[in-house]
Amino acid sequence: MIRPSQLWKDLPADRRVALADAFWREGGDDARMQHVEAASVLARRLNFRPRSIQALPIERRAKHLANLSDVSDLVATRALIAYHMAAQRPLMSAFLDALGIAHENGVINADQVPKPEAAKLAEAVSAIRQSFPADDVSLYLRTLEIIDGETWGDVHDLLN
Repeated sequence: MIRPSQLWKDLPADRRVALADAFWREGGDDARMQHVEAASVLARRLNFRPRSIQALPIERRAKHLANLSDVSDLVATRALIAYHMAAQRPLMSAFLDALGIAHENGVINADQVPKPEAAKLAEAVSAIRQSFPADDVSLYLRTLEIIDGETWGDVHDLLN
């Protein structure tokens, strides 16, 4: 299994911009900690003050962050989650529907989800592959594997 930072690094620049945009738009205390971390890294790289980074429009911050190939695992994870929550709800919903897992607009309601049976997981992956772009499906499956490998680790064998 690869690390979130490696997945980030392997993504094309335009996809990293989309993830970074979602990252900067996400609110909440959890996101704020990673925003501070990312702003500090960008400030060092660009010779700016962290406050100057935070004052930039989101689009510029997203482009600067996307140009970093070496973000931390925490920032990469937060960006992956924010992106999927902002842009991939239909994909997430279709996948969970195919698995028969209760959710609310693509977000699982239960505290714990049992590991899906291999055959059911393969069917669900096949179903979303028929309805969504291959790159979106691949990124979603890799994100699931990275975030919760214990539950979703079997998607690795279904990636190709």
